[in-house]
Amino acid sequence: MEIAKMIKKAYMNLDLKSDSKGQVLEELVKILDHAGIVTDFEKLLNDVRIRESLSTTGIGFKIAIPHAKSKHIKEPAIAFGRSSQGIEYDSMDGDNAHLFFLICMPENAGNLHLKALTALSRQLIHEEFRLALEKAENEEEVLNIIKAIDQEEKSA
Repeated sequence: MEIAKMIKKAYMNLDLKSDSKGQVLEELVKILDHAGIVTDFEKLLNDVRIRESLSTTGIGFKIAIPHAKSKHIKEPAIAFGRSSQGIEYDSMDGDNAHLFFLICMPENAGNLHLKALTALSRQLIHEEFRLALEKAENEEEVLNIIKAIDQEEKSA
């Protein structure tokens, strides 16, 4: 599994406009919808909201990793969003989230979403990785930072 194969420049928004948890979920699903890999926007958004209602995916360190398996996504995909002002997200540490990774997997993708979640989480605990994502000036820089995940996973 390579994270960089699931996240593309077209799946990124480095200037999220949302100011609530509900809005940011919608904004992230829209990114994937506009990329043409969503079969039903409302149903995918509902699947993401249902998963989020079970427990928050705001893991702290200014990060949220909402995720869902759904029959309304055509292929494994990760949407990345960044909010400079931060969004109240019911995060475990009580701080606003600034970096968002929406992991969407087709229902037949097995446990791929868990592998992606684990790989992302392993990197996101490192402050320098988070800071690099916060400071990246464009989508290409973000993609190069993300590729480091795959290199580390291969050497692990």
